[in-house]
Amino acid sequence: MPVFKTRPAGLKIIIVGAGKVGTTLVEQLSREGHDITIVDKVASKVNDIASTYDVMGCVGNGATYMTLVEAGVKDADLIIAVTESDELNLLCCTIAKQFANCSAISRLRNPDYSKEANYLRDKLGLSMLINPDYEAAKVMSRVLYIPTALEVRSFAHGQALITKIKIPEGNIIDKMTIAELGSKITNNILICGVERDGNVFIPGGSFELSAGDIITVVATSKEQNNFLKSIGFAMNTIKDAMIIGGGRSSYYLADILIKKGISVKIIEQNMARCELLNELLPKATIIHGDGTNTELLLDEGIKSADAFIPLTGIDEQNAMLALHAKKISSAKLITKINRTGFIDIVNSLDLGSVFYPMFITADMILAYVRAKTAAPGSNIETVYHLFDSRAEAITFKVTDDSKITGKPLRELKIKSNTLISYIGHSGEAIIPTGNDVISKGDTVMVVTMQTGFDDIGDILE
Repeated sequence: MPVFKTRPAGLKIIIVGAGKVGTTLVEQLSREGHDITIVDKVASKVNDIASTYDVMGCVGNGATYMTLVEAGVKDADLIIAVTESDELNLLCCTIAKQFANCSAISRLRNPDYSKEANYLRDKLGLSMLINPDYEAAKVMSRVLYIPTALEVRSFAHGQALITKIKIPEGNIIDKMTIAELGSKITNNILICGVERDGNVFIPGGSFELSAGDIITVVATSKEQNNFLKSIGFAMNTIKDAMIIGGGRSSYYLADILIKKGISVKIIEQNMARCELLNELLPKATIIHGDGTNTELLLDEGIKSADAFIPLTGIDEQNAMLALHAKKISSAKLITKINRTGFIDIVNSLDLGSVFYPMFITADMILAYVRAKTAAPGSNIETVYHLFDSRAEAITFKVTDDSKITGKPLRELKIKSNTLISYIGHSGEAIIPTGNDVISKGDTVMVVTMQTGFDDIGDILE
């Protein structure tokens, strides 16, 4: 007979670094009931965050013992170091581990350190090392493998995908209900979210799809491709990509694409950076020049490029470059946006696939925090925010029998706006129906508009 235990209280968390990632983490983790202290050298940043999110603030160098003590490290459950300096992040975590019994997560961006990430994590006793540029590059590369998709995320150790697409005018599934799609096209995929006119829906069988809807599909890689082909989406493989800006994200993305046999051209304004990229990426074409110069873009073949990816450090430049490419070419567009204050405006523009690196980093850390607070028997593996954080896709590993195991899904009283969208059972990927059953050992993905799920049992009313 299963034993149900009380869930632990929220964690005491110290976040060092009040930049974009630090602010995003404060916003998400404080909303979920954790005791947060933000640390930064800049008093104005600390005061702004502390007053906005009603958290504790500490002004000082997070790599010093005195500052960490003032921030409460001796009683902390977790320290997260996300300053702009890799060395400072590692030092923060190392000092905290020396004087406190807390877990530690460090952001690490330098490619030299990233190559030694496993060694550093093990030797320094860190729980997690995150490279946001590399993680963003991995997510962007998946979209280039499926050019018709707006976003592609992998889960369940690569067994299945979450794919976001926009329904074109006149498409076969326009005016088709979810139930009709299952009976007429395929039951091997599941539409777990729909965005329409700024609103988000977790659709039931009677929900009618419409041209212009942005839908999120869960399926295995094979079934996803079959579905996209069956509804008329082109599946042409990207053969070449033009990247504007030669920063860390560009390096990581180019390295991934080249290894997949895709030709890469990078346009970078800084000569020293061009020389370094030439050494690091001998198979890439590195162009020294201003990537915002429209004549240069024409000369370098923007009109014929399969993919165009502005990765400069300036959001406005990235947006303008994407709009320019949209006007003169049919290239697959990927646009990196760092700031989150203008999401509504960005969404109103046709910028192709838009990525916010800080959300990718925050999702990985959030999954770890939720796993630490989860009840025994239900381990969180991944958390993905969907539709500008208005919905979540959470992957659980079910390690014990509980209220959700051993019963057909149709018998479970599941909360509103919550959908069980995937079951991984004994190596088999299952897109569930009401007859399927969750068992101990399964991997289960839930899509929900509820907030703060950290246990599989949270899906029940």
